[in-house]
Amino acid sequence: MQPFALTYARPAANSEAATPYFYDLGRQLNVLLDGRAAAGDHALLRDLGTTTSTAGSKTHFDD
Repeated sequence: MQPFALTYARPAANSEAATPYFYDLGRQLNVLLDGRAAAGDHALLRDLGTTTSTAGSKTHFDD
């Protein structure tokens, strides 16, 4: 018997867009290429809406 959800599960679509930040394991937050915290860049937050990290759950956001 196959679980109901697997009938409709699909792989996530690959995004062509590159994020202008990366996850810094040492600081445990998303960091811009110049070293600033991504959550402090108001223009980035306005454009993207969030800086969700891919290091953990997609529901946790940087503060």
